[in-house]
Amino acid sequence: MKRVAAAGFLLVIGVELMTLVARDRQAVLIVAGAATALTLLALRWYLTREGETGDVAEYSDAAAESLNRWLARTETLISRAESTRRDWDRHLRPMLARQFELSTGQRRTKDRQAYHATGRMLFGDQLWEWVNPENAARSGVEQPGPGRAVLDEILRRLERV
Repeated sequence: MKRVAAAGFLLVIGVELMTLVARDRQAVLIVAGAATALTLLALRWYLTREGETGDVAEYSDAAAESLNRWLARTETLISRAESTRRDWDRHLRPMLARQFELSTGQRRTKDRQAYHATGRMLFGDQLWEWVNPENAARSGVEQPGPGRAVLDEILRRLERV
């Protein structure tokens, strides 16, 4: 677009100079107007042509890339939920605890009792043990993780907050 605008500007200046050199000062306005109209038509044609092809492709590429990143992240979360307890404790538990703190406003460092009470109230005792950041296992880390159903239920309850 910059090239078309620059070429149009040079065209108008060139046409004006040619008419001034030809000593036909009455035609300067008409010829300059025609050159300006031609430049504006070229810019309009360029912009409509670019709008039809460029923006849609860029938008769909960005949307597809974003969707692919989301899908990969979701698949990773599900595989970690269905993997071992070590994977759950290392990857999912900190993320879920952070989401819990953000959604409820309870900080573990401020008031531990209120933090745990809010967690038990929101998730129940069985699910809270999978979100509680202090419940990471030191032994039995090769046991299977809680699975996709537990992750789904935890995320549903976080979503309701």
